Amino acid sequence: MIARWIDYLRERANIVRGCFFAFLVFAVLFDFIIDRPKPHFFGDTIIGFWSLFGLLGCLLMIIICKGLSHVWLERKEDPYDN
Repeated sequence: MIARWIDYLRERANIVRGCFFAFLVFAVLFDFIIDRPKPHFFGDTIIGFWSLFGLLGCLLMIIICKGLSHVWLERKEDPYDN
């Protein structure tokens, strides 16, 4: 069941990517509409800051975790030859 659903989404990767980017654009546009009573952080005054902060934070975590996995988890191709 899940495998069929994943295959369905993989076949339509461009549509899924477009939906994610449309949601990101919607989040930034929604930031223009909402009222900002009193900023508590410097990012509260910049329009779209928290959307961009979340996107860059996720990308940075992916890059760091992928790099750490190559350093700590990756083994030689055939470790039993030694």
